[in-house]
Amino acid sequence: MRTCIDRLIALPHADAPRVRAESEFVSKQLEICRHDSSISNEAFLDAGAIQGALEMIANHIEMGIPQTEVHNLLLQQIDRANRLEEKHPGLNNAIEKGR
Repeated sequence: MRTCIDRLIALPHADAPRVRAESEFVSKQLEICRHDSSISNEAFLDAGAIQGALEMIANHIEMGIPQTEVHNLLLQQIDRANRLEEKHPGLNNAIEKGR
């Protein structure tokens, strides 16, 4: 989860299609990881909050919020991703294996 957000923050301009693509990647990978039991159902449900937040950020971008606000919203998700990784060690790696 953290790596996905880091990729977005590193962009000079986060546009809605790119954020939505990361959201879809996370959604797909979470489903795959849950299906092959590389993450627990609890991790799947907890991580869905970040996937949903990425969708919300993409919607905000489409509504024209400034990039500074986009950046701040992404930074909030980094904190969430860090807490998720503490609670569910290996979650980030499990998701990133799909790249």
